[in-house]
Amino acid sequence: MNAPALSPWSLPALRQRWQPRLPGLLLVGLVAAASLYLAELPWLQAHGLSALTVAIVAGIVVGNTVYPRLAPASAAGVGFSKHWLLRAGIVLYGLRLTFQDIGHVGVAGVLMDVLVVASTFGLACWLGVRVFKMEREAAMLIGAGSAICGAAAVMAAEPVVRGRAAQVTVAVSTVVVFGTLAMFLYPALYALVQSHGWLAMDARQYGLFTGATVHELAQVVAAGRAVGESAADTAVITKMVRVMLLAPFLIALSLWLARGGKAAADGGKARIVVPWFAFGFVAVAGINSLHLLPAGVQAGLVQLDTVLLAMAMAALGLTTHVSALRQAGLKPLLLASILFAWLLFGGLAIHQGVLAVLG
Repeated sequence: MNAPALSPWSLPALRQRWQPRLPGLLLVGLVAAASLYLAELPWLQAHGLSALTVAIVAGIVVGNTVYPRLAPASAAGVGFSKHWLLRAGIVLYGLRLTFQDIGHVGVAGVLMDVLVVASTFGLACWLGVRVFKMEREAAMLIGAGSAICGAAAVMAAEPVVRGRAAQVTVAVSTVVVFGTLAMFLYPALYALVQSHGWLAMDARQYGLFTGATVHELAQVVAAGRAVGESAADTAVITKMVRVMLLAPFLIALSLWLARGGKAAADGGKARIVVPWFAFGFVAVAGINSLHLLPAGVQAGLVQLDTVLLAMAMAALGLTTHVSALRQAGLKPLLLASILFAWLLFGGLAIHQGVLAVLG
């Protein structure tokens, strides 16, 4: 007689499922914890380097030194972190947003965000594939990171475009490089423009422009505060509305790839990759908009979200080899530099055009 099947929620079944993952989860957790601690250092905060950025850099360092010896025992937990913890982190990311944010920036702020996201991603796909002859997945990941919300957007787009770990890491790296550059360049250019009277732009308008075009939230905060608290507040709200576009962007991208892209390229039947976590992201943002959660609970969940995303970034870094980054060559950097120029100058044109029409 065959032995009765174990219930999936029985203690033996749970032990069988989770025991192989524990070493990897512990390793990823240690790297993430160290990254969270380092991200609190004043120098890193002043330079807009978030815990996610520190986590992927730390992961790459460990991944190219001691991790190969630990990989046989740790691979299951590291893979779990890259897949499931990432999705849980994206869902909880909605706790940073409310639908009321849209009202704070008005129609002009929302339209700027939509135009910047659509134009930047479209330009990335066209330049990356047609001009630089890059793999489409790599171009899309760089485009998503530049267009929406940096590393979080890259990680969220990866399951939809089915990019490789090395492509994800290259895309995140471009966000770090050009987002950091923007953090210093934007305030300097604003001061220069103000001193010469070249452009009529007050602190609020600067905040709209910064939030609509700078890559990472931490970089937006730093660039905004360099001008003033009013600019920083407007920049953060505009950025949060831009982050809110992540869910419809992922759904539209999945539909586009299924209808005309991935399936045709693979010679197969159209397959829609439903980014369920995008719906979860919107649902959580909706719950947050109703202010149903006590402030302490909401703050604790936001901290948990940061931990989950840091663990996912650390796992990505652990599985990325420096040789893969070298093989990517200069094309990703050139693409990201052009996108950065577009965000700066094209974004400014969008900003001025929208304000001229809507005020």
